[in-house]
Amino acid sequence: MTTALTRRGIIAAASTAPLGRVLAAQPGDDRPAPADRRFTSPAVEAERSAIAARIANPKIRRLWNNCFPNTLDTTVALGGSDQVPDTVVITGDIPCLWLRDSACQVRPYLHLAARDAALTRLFRGLIGRHARSILIDPYANAFMADPSAPTSLDWARADVTEMKPGVAERKWEVDSLLHPMRLAHDYWRATGDAAPFNTEWRAAMALAVETLVAQQRLTGAGPYRFQRRALSAIDTLAGDGYGAPSRKVGLIHSMFRPSDDACVLPFLIPSNIFAVRALSDLATLAELAAGDTALAAAARQLAGQLRTALAAHGTMRLADDAIVYAYEVDGFGNALFMDDANIPSLSSLAYLGACSRNDPLFRRTAARAWSRANPYFYSGRAGAGIGGPHVGAGQIWPMSLMVRALSTDDPATVALCLKTLAATDAGTGFMHEAFDEDDPARFTRPWFAWANSLFAEMILQLLGRHRF
Repeated sequence: MTTALTRRGIIAAASTAPLGRVLAAQPGDDRPAPADRRFTSPAVEAERSAIAARIANPKIRRLWNNCFPNTLDTTVALGGSDQVPDTVVITGDIPCLWLRDSACQVRPYLHLAARDAALTRLFRGLIGRHARSILIDPYANAFMADPSAPTSLDWARADVTEMKPGVAERKWEVDSLLHPMRLAHDYWRATGDAAPFNTEWRAAMALAVETLVAQQRLTGAGPYRFQRRALSAIDTLAGDGYGAPSRKVGLIHSMFRPSDDACVLPFLIPSNIFAVRALSDLATLAELAAGDTALAAAARQLAGQLRTALAAHGTMRLADDAIVYAYEVDGFGNALFMDDANIPSLSSLAYLGACSRNDPLFRRTAARAWSRANPYFYSGRAGAGIGGPHVGAGQIWPMSLMVRALSTDDPATVALCLKTLAATDAGTGFMHEAFDEDDPARFTRPWFAWANSLFAEMILQLLGRHRF
């Protein structure tokens, strides 16, 4: 997310020694004092202790102990009532709710939601807040805690777009609508609780599907445009605010990436692939939990259109003749290969359940994303990983390492990812947005809750298969 804050970041020194020998024990608990924690869950606290007892490496254990509860400790505001709960989850150092980030921040607690009434209320409240936010403006990526307030973000106040009360930033990103679908479906799968899927939620999801259809732009440019008076081209759109030209092929136009950076070409392939999975899950949820067959049919129809369009336009040939997923295309035959650490990325498709981790096309694509074929792949003294244009050259996002570990069955790759993550926290005991490829003392965003939650999610998924 573009901020007035300094966004350059860095982390640590990679060693060829075994992980257990290079990581020294780190003292203490780096969480806020109990009285200062914004939300406490007995189930989360019990899980934290139980998992910590199974982690032999002291540095990984420290990171787990800090990162797992971080979203609850520092970013949650629970409001509303038992009947109509309302949960705001801010990103951390930016005091607004991003649809994407907030949905991802609470994922490590999904498997505990049915055990803890407070967690149940938290999830119901966040699913409801997502619905109400989408109903305010389905094109916005970020929202204010107060739905009647103007944006508090200095960089967004003069944007040339239709800003509404309650909207913090209005960058149209396909995945902003997809992550709430994913969270709602996975919450229902984890709990069997259909309470959140009321009339308001169904209206919001219908509007989300309608918006995705509108951004296929099959009959015109659509209602969304955006421009910003910015020094950086990644913060504004060409084409009078509508983005680069495209041939209408059935894919959804995404003007911005999950990094909140502007797309170069208007069809962001990882988001369109993710949309197939999210819409399919929404259709199941709408039909079985909400009893909304019309919503289910609309979601399935769009998912089918996207599958057809992706088969025709979603891949490209690289200089080494490898056929891979493109990162962005325009429908005219032009394609861009790169990857960005933000999710959805090409590297994250298996993690998102959008394809099998053993799918040959995904494996070829991920291998090229983790190579010099990707201009945002960096390798230095601190380690190797993927960054993106958001914070500049040489900056590796820890999330790329977590996604890689979650997308492989190779123990050596997992061990290398864990070693790099453990060595690049700059002694803070937390994950960050990005770290410099050579210097672990420089990093961006010391309080970035999504990265902490993804680290915890990674540990939970890896624990049964790997020792650390």
